Amino acid sequence: MVTIALIMVGLLLAIIIFLLGWLIVHCCLKWSGVRRRTRELLHAVLTCQQYRQLNKQGFVDIPSPSDPERFYRVPQSRGHVEVIEKGKRKVSLCLQPLEWIPDADIVVIHKLMIEADEETYLHTANSLPPLFNPDWQYGA
Repeated sequence: MVTIALIMVGLLLAIIIFLLGWLIVHCCLKWSGVRRRTRELLHAVLTCQQYRQLNKQGFVDIPSPSDPERFYRVPQSRGHVEVIEKGKRKVSLCLQPLEWIPDADIVVIHKLMIEADEETYLHTANSLPPLFNPDWQYGA
């Protein structure tokens, strides 16, 4: 009787271990697919130069549609978007989604919002003083 109980417990443990392993593998494959799709979307939306800049420097500069001397520095991961005008930081913007989405999708959202309706983007974002010395010049 004890032998049968031990066999049943062993079998139950084996089934539980198998199911946990399957769940872990399934979740990892699902998330790798999500990451792959978000990177593909990012690659499709950014220009080749912007995509290289993002991967090399950790941010992408999105030119302002309304002001040729302004661009938005969008970080690769979550963080503030910096508005740079005439080579100087003017303001930092905070605009975050209500729910979690992949970082690559956040970059896409910033780019599309800036290019589609810059004025609404600026009114929607929370404006903060520049994070660093505003007199520091880019490219100097």
